Amino acid sequence: MSDHVFFYGTLMTPFNRPGRQRVASKLLFSGRGRIRAALFDLGIYPAAVPAEDDSMVAGEVYELADAPVVLAALDELEGFRPAEPARSLYLRVLTDVQMDDGRTQPAWAYFYNAPLGRAERIASGDYLEHLNAKP
Repeated sequence: MSDHVFFYGTLMTPFNRPGRQRVASKLLFSGRGRIRAALFDLGIYPAAVPAEDDSMVAGEVYELADAPVVLAALDELEGFRPAEPARSLYLRVLTDVQMDDGRTQPAWAYFYNAPLGRAERIASGDYLEHLNAKP
């Protein structure tokens, strides 16, 4: 089991979400990086889905001080049901993160597991940049 997690949306630091605050004391910032995925804007939060091309999604990597406790809390927050993945809103998947410092770090990431509908694709793969560019 990995002891790192990758956040690319509203669980990143600038958002200060209450769900994240429940486990914040067990998260140690490891750096920024990118995962191979495509990013979409669902309105109130983003959705990353596995990509077949070279698309990358930017985010933050954290080391988990108590992985089982933190992952259980994040699973609940992200609507991931380990016993019922088909009924999960997001799936927790171990994926390689290309860190900004050149390292590759395996980390858990949550991939969207529902229809995207007419969600806008975020071409840059960077949710913060996308929000800052909106008028």
